[in-house]
Amino acid sequence: MDRRQLLKKGLFAATGIATSSLFGCNSLTSATKEKGKTHWGYIGEKGPENWGTLSEEFDVCQSGKSQSPVNLQSAIDADLPRLKITYKDTPLRIINNGHTIQINYQPGSILTLDNQPYELLQFHFHHPSEHQVDGVALPMELHLVHKNKKGDLAVVGVFLKQGQQNQIIEQIWQSLPIKENREQMVSNVNINAADLLPEDQDYYRYFGSLTIPPCSEMVNWIVFKEPVEISSQQVKKFAQIFPMNARPVQVVKRRFLLE
Repeated sequence: MDRRQLLKKGLFAATGIATSSLFGCNSLTSATKEKGKTHWGYIGEKGPENWGTLSEEFDVCQSGKSQSPVNLQSAIDADLPRLKITYKDTPLRIINNGHTIQINYQPGSILTLDNQPYELLQFHFHHPSEHQVDGVALPMELHLVHKNKKGDLAVVGVFLKQGQQNQIIEQIWQSLPIKENREQMVSNVNINAADLLPEDQDYYRYFGSLTIPPCSEMVNWIVFKEPVEISSQQVKKFAQIFPMNARPVQVVKRRFLLE
C-alpha cells in the first residue's frame, strides 16, 4: 500500500468515530434550535467565539479536535476518485431559519462516497465563504448536506464568486424570505441542485464538523476547487438578510487534508 492509500485509509477510518441520530429531520439548524433551545449567532456574546460556553450541548465547539471550516492549503495529492452524484429535480421548499436560507430537498438524490449512498437532505448558503483558500475567503459558499443510513453526514461545499448572474439562484432569490419563517412551498417551481455544481469537479476532502452548534464532529467534507459564478446583485440581496453568517476557520491540527 503506497503513501497516498495509507493517508486516505487513515482519513476515511476516522469517519466512523462520530455518528448521531440528532439530525433526523432535514433542517440541521432547526433541529439544533428545537432540541437545545439555546440562542446563538455570528456576532457579539452569542457569536462563534462563545458557542462552546452557551450550552453543555455546544461544548465540542471549543473542545473539539476536528472542527470546521478550515483554511484549504498545503493539501496532500491523494489522487481522489471522481464523485458520483445523481441529483433529481425537487419542488422549491424554502425556509429562512434565522441563520441562513435553506432549501429542503425531496428524497431520491444521491451522492455516492466510499461506496456508500448519501441522500441529499438540504442545501444552504453562507456569506462570506466559511472555508478559505490560502487564507482568502470568497463572497459566498453553498453547502449541500447529505446523510447515509448509518447517520454519517457528507457535506459538499461550493464556493460562489462574483461574476455572471446565476439562473438557479435567481429562481430561489425570487422567493427569498426576508424574515425568519416556516418552510414555504413555492408553487410551480422545480430546481435541481446539479445546476449549482461546477463543471470541473476536482475537490478537497477532509474529516470535520458541523459549522454550526453543536459543532458535532461527524462530517465528511468535500469542497470543490472551482467556484460557481453569482452576480454582485445576488450577493448583495443575500447580505441584506444575513450580513455575516460564516464561522471563522478552525485549526486543522493533526488531520489530513487531501486533494
